[in-house]
Amino acid sequence: MARRTAQTAQEVLLADFQTLVADTEKLLEHTASLAGEQADQLRDQIHESLLRARETLKLTEDSLRQRGEAAVQATEDYVQSNPWQSVGIAAGVGFLIGLLASRR
Repeated sequence: MARRTAQTAQEVLLADFQTLVADTEKLLEHTASLAGEQADQLRDQIHESLLRARETLKLTEDSLRQRGEAAVQATEDYVQSNPWQSVGIAAGVGFLIGLLASRR
């Protein structure tokens, strides 16, 4: 279950970033009607930034997935090999959260 949650969070983050890039590209296309040399320079700069953002997204996507999967796997391995310690840690964290929530 933790693995699904981590993957879902990563997928949502990546989808949001890809949507942002796509929306910015649409904005760039709509500004094509603007005239002037400064507008052309601005569009070129935005376009270059978008290309760099896409490249960065592609490069970091695999890295984030691998690190997330490794963290989830390590946690699952620890819980399976130390179930009672895991229950104790979870109970302690739950108790602390309960204390903090009751103060508000």
